[in-house]
Amino acid sequence: MQQVLTGWRGRMQALGPGVLMATAAIGGSHLVASTQAGALFGWQLLWLILLVNILKYPFFRFGVQYTLDQNESLIEGYQRKGKGYFFCFVVLNVVAAVVNTAGVLILTAALLQHALPWSLSITVLCWVILAVCLLILLLGHYQALDKVAKIIMLLLTVTTVAAAIIAAQRGAMVPADFVGQSPWQLVMLGFLVALMGWMPAPIEISAISSLWLKAKQRRQPITRQQGLFDFNLGYWVTAALALVFVSLGALVQYGSEQPIALAGAAFAQQLVQMYGSTIGDWAKPLVSLIAFLCMFGTTITVLDGYARSLNESGRLLGWYSADNRFSLNSWLVLQALSGMAVILFFRSAIGPMLTFAMTLAFLTTPVFAWLNFSLMRGKAMPKLSKGLTFLSWLGLSYLISFALVFLAWYLGLLR
Repeated sequence: MQQVLTGWRGRMQALGPGVLMATAAIGGSHLVASTQAGALFGWQLLWLILLVNILKYPFFRFGVQYTLDQNESLIEGYQRKGKGYFFCFVVLNVVAAVVNTAGVLILTAALLQHALPWSLSITVLCWVILAVCLLILLLGHYQALDKVAKIIMLLLTVTTVAAAIIAAQRGAMVPADFVGQSPWQLVMLGFLVALMGWMPAPIEISAISSLWLKAKQRRQPITRQQGLFDFNLGYWVTAALALVFVSLGALVQYGSEQPIALAGAAFAQQLVQMYGSTIGDWAKPLVSLIAFLCMFGTTITVLDGYARSLNESGRLLGWYSADNRFSLNSWLVLQALSGMAVILFFRSAIGPMLTFAMTLAFLTTPVFAWLNFSLMRGKAMPKLSKGLTFLSWLGLSYLISFALVFLAWYLGLLR
């Protein structure tokens, strides 16, 4: 059995699942939603984005902590809790896997198309990106994904912070007489739901994180302290970068006479153009690289993560035995082809599909947040600290309250 490394060397070698979670999270929620928050409202939503990350922290942490304590995936915990919870997760997971794959893939292709000096169709670029991702995942498996994610996160962090510093040195572009709109009105509730629903990531990422942790544990032993260090580093880097992306929008786009595009690809391309017009054309490649890294990292981790969760669900349903590499590869290919099918046949409807997936993720978040919390309060689990317990109850109160407010607004009960 491989020896457990201690100290900082052990912590560095244990890094992986938390970095993968961060790479998956820093996609649409950061590049689009966070930057749009800054572009539309300046700095007004900065505190809300930070608060959401704090209030959701326990429920993402529990996915990793449960696996470290029980040596089983969070999805196995859902099955132990009850068939209803398990099947609810499976249905949500299937919908999210297909729709999210199509959404992140087409956004990545649109960004690549905008950056390339020659013209290729979105469909061709989708196939190219999908082929590259599948090649890495099918041939390199978890080890390759781990290495690619670490490279992407390092480049993404450095380039994003550099872009924000450059923009800050130029100063905000807001005219002296500009009066911005307020986000605190009912008409903006849909935007706030989209922003908070996937901030920092959909709740099913907590279950996927536990599967990445199990994959890492098969390669090397990881202590509880090392596993939580990896998670905390990934989570809080994700939260910090969300604030940096808000600053990108607030410094470069807020107060501009040009209307802010709301569609994901159009907005990301607009961000690149506005960086070029306000800072200089030399900045366009930097921001283009940031945008592409965001979405490519999300695409490859979405493909791997959802395939693992679908594979684990199939195993728990008794369709095949444990540790079946063929079944995981099959789910990976099936998920990829399903995402491409959505792009080919329902391309004009991907926007509404993503909105539906984001809304569904938002409304089911309180259920799975409570489920994660209840699993950690089981008799066989170590007792949670008072601080983490208090933050969990506070987070649950926020999630349930905001979900009820959204439902009332959606049903027309709030005017």
